[in-house]
Amino acid sequence: MSIFEAFMMVCFGAAWPFSIYKSYKSRTNKGKSLGFLIVVIIGYICGITHKIFYNYDNVIFLYLLNFMMILMDFCLYFRNNLIAKKQNRT
Repeated sequence: MSIFEAFMMVCFGAAWPFSIYKSYKSRTNKGKSLGFLIVVIIGYICGITHKIFYNYDNVIFLYLLNFMMILMDFCLYFRNNLIAKKQNRT
């Protein structure tokens, strides 16, 4: 296990709780990019796949944790889209 890879994953993951909180509380997608979220999700899927097939170690749990946070933000993106559509109808 590389301590540098683990630290990188902790640093990348540190921002997601704030993003999730902001998405949840604001109920809007202002400042969000669906394309960016998709690219990051694909990147984490590739990283997890690499860990499973070529370099399995405990850092995979950090990849999975980060992936779950990004997936939550991704889902909130669509929830916020639905909220915006409902507000535009009334």
